[in-house]
Amino acid sequence: MAMKSYSPEFKADAVALYLSDPTRTYASVARDLGLNRETLRLWVKESRATGSAPTTAGPTKKQAGGPVSSDAVLEEENRQLRARIRELETERDILRRAAKYFAGETNW
Repeated sequence: MAMKSYSPEFKADAVALYLSDPTRTYASVARDLGLNRETLRLWVKESRATGSAPTTAGPTKKQAGGPVSSDAVLEEENRQLRARIRELETERDILRRAAKYFAGETNW
């Protein structure tokens, strides 16, 4: 399976989302964003190591470039959901064709 590539804005939003609520876990935030838990954990670790994120959970500081738009996160999520819908529709069509084929083969 090919590795996915995420934009820096998406990564920053994911890290900010995790750090904004101390009651959230890596797993819950990653599941909401459609990520692997370990991927999110590495992003948070990298962000803390570079000093671009607070070391404790709490309100996040605005970066020098301005706040990252949540619209970018929503656009990325919508793109991923549309791709998943296309994949599921293709699978459904294949299963329908297979069912028709095998139904025609039976000699009852």
